[in-house]
Amino acid sequence: MTFTQERTLAAQVRADFPILDQQVYGKPLIYLDNAATSQKPTAVLEALQDYYQGYNSNVHRGVHALSALATDAYEAARDKVAAFINAASRNEIVFTRNASEAINLVAYSWGMNTLMPGDEIILTVMEHHSNLVPWQLVSQRTGAVLKFVELTDTQEFDLEQFKSLISDKTKLVATVHVSNTLGCINPVQEIAAIAHRHGARVLLDACQSVPHLPVDVQALDCDWLVASGHKMCAPTGIGFLYGKLELLRSMPPFLGGGEMIADVYLDHSTYADLPHKFEAGTPAIGEAIALGAAVDYLTRIGMDKIHAYEQELTLYLFEKLMQIPEVQLYGPKPNADASNRAALAAFTTGAVHPNDLSTLLDQEGIAIRTGHHCTQPLHRYLGVSATARASLYFYNTREEIDAFIVALKETLDFFGGMLN
Repeated sequence: MTFTQERTLAAQVRADFPILDQQVYGKPLIYLDNAATSQKPTAVLEALQDYYQGYNSNVHRGVHALSALATDAYEAARDKVAAFINAASRNEIVFTRNASEAINLVAYSWGMNTLMPGDEIILTVMEHHSNLVPWQLVSQRTGAVLKFVELTDTQEFDLEQFKSLISDKTKLVATVHVSNTLGCINPVQEIAAIAHRHGARVLLDACQSVPHLPVDVQALDCDWLVASGHKMCAPTGIGFLYGKLELLRSMPPFLGGGEMIADVYLDHSTYADLPHKFEAGTPAIGEAIALGAAVDYLTRIGMDKIHAYEQELTLYLFEKLMQIPEVQLYGPKPNADASNRAALAAFTTGAVHPNDLSTLLDQEGIAIRTGHHCTQPLHRYLGVSATARASLYFYNTREEIDAFIVALKETLDFFGGMLN
């Protein structure tokens, strides 16, 4: 598919995102911070409003009409998520507040109860803090040893080093599917196959992949996968954990309270079956229903179509950025069809601090992200304290990239004049 064929995708969907039709400082909003959070289509906003206006009620605990409607919609959302990532069973989907909570669930329920002194956990230097800190805590409490895969010369996952690190002592490999800073798409299917040959479990942080490309957990053969709703057109406060059924069944509850029980006595309790064993208390009902609406929306468009369009945008973004001498890009350069990376670009611009760059771009209505992007160890590894990041989604356009490039050049010229 060519850009000419697919470029109409953004034109087709822009009207679904009312937030994009506004001005910032008198300039049309150009939202290029999608790796941090995506915008929400009207269908998702309406699903959330419909729940609170029409059938707001607690789930699973009532026989009245509103409770039945809420329960049906909540559990239908679980079915939609399961189908979206091709889980083998709806009971393999656990709703959480976000991906961070999902990783902590695995860390505390499985990690704290399984790992022993001398066991090894393999992570990467590109991990988001949410896939580092929980395992640091597990390591401190269990005596497990942390090891880290570094980067190749092209700033990608070093598969050969990974093969040298893994051994029969390895009990877990936890890696990001797509780096939120480098943009590289890691070879997770091969990583999982290697890990399983050594008897290790595999956890994938799919926050930057599930919203942008087709993800099939059975094909990837991961043991757990986590994602956040707010990065895939859903509200904040809802995410999910996928886990293989028998593995989830073997794990003890993470949190105690209502809903996750079968029977409670004064001195002991028995626990509900999956997935409710891990969903203590009143859940984010409206947010889960809206996540289901987001999945419906993305499915109607087609993840293959979204991915193809974003690949074209990636090629165009990098073509333009690479023409600016001051720009230092991080992560692999796109290959011929950009199949090796995501639609984001982290960069520095010499003497101009990313925060100053972002501040002036904001005055032009352009929203980008600056800082360490919750990847401080990676930035130390790269030798920079902060980067600027422009991240795209399927509602962005080539014209927005053009406007961003013009504003970026003007900003660099402005600072260049001050420094000379």
